[in-house]
Amino acid sequence: MTLDLTADLTATRILAVIRGTDTAAAIATGTALLEEGVRIVEVALTTPGALDAIAAIRSAGPPGALVGAGTVLTAAAVADVAAAGAQFVVTPAVVDSIPEAVRRGLPVAAGAFTPTEAYTAVRMGAAAVKLFPASVGGPAYLKAMRDPFPDIPFVAVGGVGLAELPAYLHAGAIAVGLGGPLVGDAASGGDLDALRARARAYRAAASAAASS
Repeated sequence: MTLDLTADLTATRILAVIRGTDTAAAIATGTALLEEGVRIVEVALTTPGALDAIAAIRSAGPPGALVGAGTVLTAAAVADVAAAGAQFVVTPAVVDSIPEAVRRGLPVAAGAFTPTEAYTAVRMGAAAVKLFPASVGGPAYLKAMRDPFPDIPFVAVGGVGLAELPAYLHAGAIAVGLGGPLVGDAASGGDLDALRARARAYRAAASAAASS
């Protein structure tokens, strides 16, 4: 059964992006985020041992948690992440992995920046469009993209800090994707207590923005 990734992102407002240099640290990061109530995490395939990390984080996750794979570029990579247990796929661009993931029933948040890319991604079957890098245009650019495409679910990713999060949600993003600003250096062996504190702060900010 295909997950409703869009509904889950809309409900939680946060997609955590784990990109690090150490497999064990990536697993610890994902586990800590899930324990702090961040329900949706992706592990970038540029992380060493990413497939093992996906499998381990999913195994440790509570019911309702979603663990996906990021930076998925090819059809072959889709097969690999599916075998590892990834529940969704994220791409940085409009790439060959999108139709293959759709064929396998894996929902896709497809990376796009221009109107043509966003429209193409949805035509290829993407469940959501990852506006990336969002910080280049900011919330105003997201709003401008939504004017002609009000039905496209946009996730703002790239340079979204705690202070900027409310503006992106108010501009119409269904969620924000948080890499460095949330994860920091935790996925490379950094401070997990600091990560947990950031997770609580981001969850509180997302909840406040959603209700305002």
